[in-house]
Amino acid sequence: MTDGLGIITWWGFSPAIDLQEKGILETVEKLSLKEESYPDEVNMLLVGAGDIRHVLKTVAQRGRHKRRKINFYVVETALELYARDMLFMAIALEPQSRMGLQEKMELVLELYGNILVRNQSVHYVQKMAILFIKMVTDSDYLKDKLPLVDLSQLKFKERDFLENIFKMWRSPEKPVFDAEKCWDLRLRQYLGTRYDYRMNAFDWDYHMKLCERGGDIIRKFEYQRWRNTGVAFEIREGTYDVPNKTLASLRIFNQSGEHHARRGFWGDVVIGPFITMGLETTKKSFYKKQNDIYVKTAEDISGFNVISMFHEIATGHEYELPKVVEDSEPGAKLTEITEENEQEDEGNKQENDKEGDSNKEKKEKEPEKKNEENGVKEQVSSEDNIPTAPLDLEYEPLPVDDVKIIFLPVACLQDIVKKKKYEKLFHLVYFSNSMVHHLKPEITAMFANQSTVILETVRFMLDLKPEQLEEFVKKTKDLAEAAGCKVLEECNGKTDNFSTFVYQMNAAS
Repeated sequence: MTDGLGIITWWGFSPAIDLQEKGILETVEKLSLKEESYPDEVNMLLVGAGDIRHVLKTVAQRGRHKRRKINFYVVETALELYARDMLFMAIALEPQSRMGLQEKMELVLELYGNILVRNQSVHYVQKMAILFIKMVTDSDYLKDKLPLVDLSQLKFKERDFLENIFKMWRSPEKPVFDAEKCWDLRLRQYLGTRYDYRMNAFDWDYHMKLCERGGDIIRKFEYQRWRNTGVAFEIREGTYDVPNKTLASLRIFNQSGEHHARRGFWGDVVIGPFITMGLETTKKSFYKKQNDIYVKTAEDISGFNVISMFHEIATGHEYELPKVVEDSEPGAKLTEITEENEQEDEGNKQENDKEGDSNKEKKEKEPEKKNEENGVKEQVSSEDNIPTAPLDLEYEPLPVDDVKIIFLPVACLQDIVKKKKYEKLFHLVYFSNSMVHHLKPEITAMFANQSTVILETVRFMLDLKPEQLEEFVKKTKDLAEAAGCKVLEECNGKTDNFSTFVYQMNAAS
């Protein structure tokens, strides 16, 4: 929409939702249907979501609803987004033996929203890239290591390009791109003459736009830090100085009739990655205020939401804040929120480290020991008693039954609608605000009768004026109705993140 958003959508611009709750259950309630009327296998089409947030939340909370198989069909505009989806799903399914909940959360947020990351995060990406390359080139290996993901619908050249992306991730050479320079160039291009006064511009955007639209839980220092440096989350103390390769993509430039490919950061420099996980939570304690200022931050909420999803995926049970954290004094850090008994107290850790030498002989005889830093078991070789780092253990994902994520060819809507196998297939269809123009009458040939259609609003598109928010809702409503969709509930463009419709064949005719 604007230059500030770039040409690739690295993250979405609306909070993550459970598509069963927001889609199926809402439709059932509004139309006075029975949930049993929905089939035991549902197909959901996500067009341009930008990330995997809706899939993760829906998978995590599927145990709260009637048991059914869910097939997610994903369409994006760039293969780099599929690569990131695979990475975040792989982290979500990391077993406890390799990575604890807290570490998984920190890793995901760091790779998700920071253009600069810690060195150990890059090492993890490099290790996993080796596996991803095997997954792309060997379908049997993919079924074994990441059975949720289905790449069979991609074209051969797209799989080759995906393989090249993972090879770039795997490469130890650095920098693949100068992240700090790329970020600065994007800011200069977007701000123009305002660049020298950019902190004032960021302050204006924060108070007059972001806060006015309901984003005031995001702290000013968080937002300004990200706008100025490209670093959104600093949950773990450390040095964030290595380019995040997962946010690098190619852009083709035309110079004097010749095309040149350049790798850099071509994404959002205006809104930020806080919206998807950092605005909404069911825990009211996160909205406490002191002197009319939120005690918690968007980073705290993001961390809790990610941990909650990962815990529920692993256990099938809803995550609850430890009482000591829920009742803690204002200012308690999110790092206190951990899986029960997952991390030892830091003071105990230091004390145990002092006793390390005296207990060396005893530890060598143990088959395994507690890795207190990460809250996971550290294996010991039975032959030479040499400790094995958790991430050196073989990747064996947590089992998730009855879920499939099918990546469709990039920007393929006009092609797949002509294929018989997609006719009346989808029970729920999601369009991002940048892809909603694809909602045309011919596309509805893929919609099942009484399927739910969810359209993302432009509530957090900060470069749009308030009156344009309502205008966008009106235009998308006209598009939906022209395609045979009926409004389920009236939408306010200034306060709602989505407008929801139901597709009815008789309405289309």
